[in-house]
Amino acid sequence: MANESGSNRPNRPMRPRQGGPGQRRKRRVVIDNAAARPRDARQQQRDREAARPKTPREVVAPTGPVTVQSGVTVRDLSQALGVPAPKIIMFMMGLGKAVTITQTLADDEVELIAAELAPERELTIKHAADEDEEPEAFEDSEADLVPRPPVVTIMGHVDHGKTTLLDAIRKTSVVTTEAGGITQHIGAYQVERNGRKITFLDTPGHEAFTAMRARGAKVTDIAVLVVAADDGVMPQTKESISHARAADVPIVVAVNKVDVPDADPNRVRSELSTENLQPEEWGGTTQFSDVSAKQAENLDDLLEKVLLVADAELELTANPKAEASGPIIESQLDVGRGPVATMLVHRGTLRVGDAVVAGDAWGKVRALYNFRGDKVKEAKPGDPVEILGFDKPPPAGELCRVVESERRARELANARGERLRREQLAQGSRGVSIEGLFEQMEAGAVQDLNLVLKGDVVGSVEAAVSELGKIQHPEVRVNVIHQGVGGITEGDIMLASASGATVVGFNVRPNAEARALAEREGVEIRTYRVIYQLTEDIEQALVGMLRPVEKEETLGEAEVRALFKVSRLGTIAGCMVTSGLVRRGAQARVIRDGTVINETTIAQLKRFKDDAREVSEGFECGILLDGFNDVKEGDVIEAYETRAVERTTLDEPAPAASS
Repeated sequence: MANESGSNRPNRPMRPRQGGPGQRRKRRVVIDNAAARPRDARQQQRDREAARPKTPREVVAPTGPVTVQSGVTVRDLSQALGVPAPKIIMFMMGLGKAVTITQTLADDEVELIAAELAPERELTIKHAADEDEEPEAFEDSEADLVPRPPVVTIMGHVDHGKTTLLDAIRKTSVVTTEAGGITQHIGAYQVERNGRKITFLDTPGHEAFTAMRARGAKVTDIAVLVVAADDGVMPQTKESISHARAADVPIVVAVNKVDVPDADPNRVRSELSTENLQPEEWGGTTQFSDVSAKQAENLDDLLEKVLLVADAELELTANPKAEASGPIIESQLDVGRGPVATMLVHRGTLRVGDAVVAGDAWGKVRALYNFRGDKVKEAKPGDPVEILGFDKPPPAGELCRVVESERRARELANARGERLRREQLAQGSRGVSIEGLFEQMEAGAVQDLNLVLKGDVVGSVEAAVSELGKIQHPEVRVNVIHQGVGGITEGDIMLASASGATVVGFNVRPNAEARALAEREGVEIRTYRVIYQLTEDIEQALVGMLRPVEKEETLGEAEVRALFKVSRLGTIAGCMVTSGLVRRGAQARVIRDGTVINETTIAQLKRFKDDAREVSEGFECGILLDGFNDVKEGDVIEAYETRAVERTTLDEPAPAASS
């Protein structure tokens, strides 16, 4: 169909011209001088520019010391050292280990890479535990500082009466609740003397709780060393002195059990003088107090001397207006209340509703309880207090502090948790070296006793793991695949079933579901209340895993008197049994002129023409040795047997390797 102009083209709407009616649209013209040139000329110009020498960019190699975190990745180590990541990857491949750019490295691998690829850099590896030891500095004005109670740690050897003494001081009964009369936790309590408060920490005296005892010394102001007057200075007494001196705290000595018949307080003073604890009455500077915990005698004198040392040697002040901070003394998982942590407030005032963080644990304070179990709204400097509200039991010894919000607390805890996981992953991912593999092959396969260890509080779990780690043997070893706080659950049973482990509970019990599941899965559950029993049972379990010892037992000797050659059998030795007996099938040594020339077995034994099982001393017999016919008159055939003897202790020697 034609349009109005007579054309067959379809009508199209007319575009309005830009710039208004009567104006033409302007064309933009780009003039390129290079485009106007011939193509060959442009190519020649580019070739000349490419051939022109360029001034090299000066590359400055990084220098100076560098600090990296334990568990650093290949990428982060590359950036810190200024070494290309591919170079680090190639170096590790040369050592026989393939790594990726995001893989974590063990500490020894980091040190080796730095020594080989960046020898001019001084490398420092920072661990998460090093950050805990860094003191946190606060600047408080003198007007805000107020006196605070001294924190006193009770230390000493096991069974010297530490808890009994503390029990007498605060007039309650604690020692009866401890399994076997041994303190296995850190308790925090407060007493008053002349209107002044004193905070006491009770630490375990058994050697398995060294870490807990050291932790108590780090948070204390004064150490009270309890020494029994009838026992004197013992190994844990000296160890407690070392912990107190390492923490740089003054020591007050309480000579306990002065009421027993064979008590000799002067002997205790003399023994402690050799440890540089000179009594004040002997011209020294150490305060001594003779007490009887059971009879509650002279306890006021001990408290007076504690306050005297606090006033004379220490300036104990704190700012109660600041944000609260202080160490976690102990933590546990309570069935009814959830994670519970005992905190000793060092600075500031802790209140209900505060957001707190301690290591990789965080939370909001839901409730506070003092040492009597009473609910309180706040805790001031020097007060021990139980905190409810953490998402999990915080590690004992961690610094707990108040932060501005729960979100900030969660961020700090997650960052610390990620840091700890990366560090553990790096240390656990270490490969086996050729030398280590060869040593394992030489020693034989090492059997593992896998354990899932659960305890009531963090400190007890730490002590149990530390004590189990001391059990060393080339053939068997203890492998704690999981440790935690709280009761034994179904998850623990499933983990033990999958890994062939034994579940060990320290002061905790399995619930009904976990016990039923353990019976179905065939998982053994062992529960203990005293650490002695735990270590003894584990040692016995390891002894049961040891290979038996092959012991040789001599049966008797026979002297060759005549030889009889039988065509189808070989040479039969006519012998006289000179001692013991000779048994068919027993192992035998052929001894000629005092030298063993062959070892074999007795294939046949005859008494006259009849087969015999054994021939005793004084009788004649015919002996056919298996595979050995070069017997001569005068030879001595020694018959013996080897039997497997089960070992009863870990100290017994390993069986000899078979050649």
